[in-house]
Amino acid sequence: MTQIIKSSTPGKERVHLSKAIIIAIRAFMRQKDPNNETRDILAFIILALREITSGIDQSVIAWEKRDYWIKADKYRMEWRWTGEIAQSLDEAFNESDWSKITQLLMEIMTKFSDIKVSDRHRMGEPWHGAFQEYQH
Repeated sequence: MTQIIKSSTPGKERVHLSKAIIIAIRAFMRQKDPNNETRDILAFIILALREITSGIDQSVIAWEKRDYWIKADKYRMEWRWTGEIAQSLDEAFNESDWSKITQLLMEIMTKFSDIKVSDRHRMGEPWHGAFQEYQH
């Protein structure tokens, strides 16, 4: 039997999702009025933050196996904001509270301030169809 090598790790996925969130927020800020694309963008951001949150526990498993509990807990606390903002953004989105949504998106951008994404990235627009997935 051949060995299966998993090339995608929670850390790589987190970086990819973080960059995609930045791109989505930039697209949201260019919107003049809420429309279907705006809903897709917000749904994508919420789903991506939830995905990042779920990947945190997978990231710390190796540390916990080696009894690095403090390091694992510190890492969890460092990324706890993703779940909290996803929940707040979800509530604001359901209430159509655009000022709260904008405030939360600006908070996300400050959290990701050290991540650089070129204006000529090759990620496309990953949010297309996200609202439909969000509703399920």
